[in-house]
Amino acid sequence: MMDFETIRLRLESMEEPLRLLSEALNIEALGDQISELEARAQEPDFWNDVENAQRVQTKISRLQKRVTNYKNLVSEREDLLVLCELGSEAEDEEVYQELSESFSELEQNFESTRLETLLTGEYDRNNAILTLHAGAGGTEAQDWVEMLFRMYGKWAEAHDFEVKELDYLDGDEAGIKSVSVMISGENAYGFLRSESGVHRLVRISPFDASGRRHTSFASCEVIPELDSSIQIEINPSDLRVDTYRSSGKGGQHVNKTDSAVRLTHIPTGCVAACQAERSQLQNKETAMNMLKAKLFALAQAAHMEKVEDLKGNQMDIAWGSQIRSYVFCPYTMVKDHRTGYEEADVQAVMDGRLDGFINAYLSGAQIEK
Repeated sequence: MMDFETIRLRLESMEEPLRLLSEALNIEALGDQISELEARAQEPDFWNDVENAQRVQTKISRLQKRVTNYKNLVSEREDLLVLCELGSEAEDEEVYQELSESFSELEQNFESTRLETLLTGEYDRNNAILTLHAGAGGTEAQDWVEMLFRMYGKWAEAHDFEVKELDYLDGDEAGIKSVSVMISGENAYGFLRSESGVHRLVRISPFDASGRRHTSFASCEVIPELDSSIQIEINPSDLRVDTYRSSGKGGQHVNKTDSAVRLTHIPTGCVAACQAERSQLQNKETAMNMLKAKLFALAQAAHMEKVEDLKGNQMDIAWGSQIRSYVFCPYTMVKDHRTGYEEADVQAVMDGRLDGFINAYLSGAQIEK
């Protein structure tokens, strides 16, 4: 049944949300800001400082994209209102089908753009370093880490983010003990910071011959990749450097030399490892950047001005309470315990449908502010 009137009313009701979105994005002021940055980019000595020039160019692109996305939403809504009127007069089923699909896409694009207005943190636009660790439970917990690893990979793929494996430690019999990845793309950290915490799985274990129900835990740590503007000084005498052979199932995970590097910050016990590259030097550099990001994030959380002020128990990583439960049996549900948001389709979530959880978390964080 064709219902042009309902779609027309829903399109008209978007006028006020679009106005509020314009205010949240500060669209009017962005034009002046872009013009000012473009004028700076035309100055003769602009490229004398390459790093700063690149930051300015990146900012211009980001602001232009924000304005373009908003203007596209407004334009698309106006076009669909016209299409709705024409289709209603002709009672054309093909037009109605096109209208329905385009309206659904418009709603998704609006929600995606609105979500970006909630990313107001200092490092939200940075790339994210995501690390998963198996909790107690042996093979069951390690299999759970592999399931979460796949879930975040699917989510990143759906959002056109690049995923690069940094460190990988196979499970004893199955699954993964721990894995670290770099997820690159605009706002990667802003979206994924909501995933930090303990994730709980309840299911009938495929590793239990008796078919009993098991509960497993895995931790997810998400930190922003730091840019060169943030300087973290680490005393070399505070570092322990271990080299080892890459582990894994073969292929990209395995090297015949001790090229993998693990760095331990002795005063705090903080660890970072990398085996992504064939060169030990490259792995050490990447591991050092990961370690600095971890120490910086922890120093921020502890309200410390200097990394050196972090000592002993302030760096302890405790399991604490789970942030989210994934229940496969006796019923199916994924529930976030911080926001109350839940999904009944567990498989869809495991296939990367995390936006509802991320949206609920960011919306709640915005309200708290």
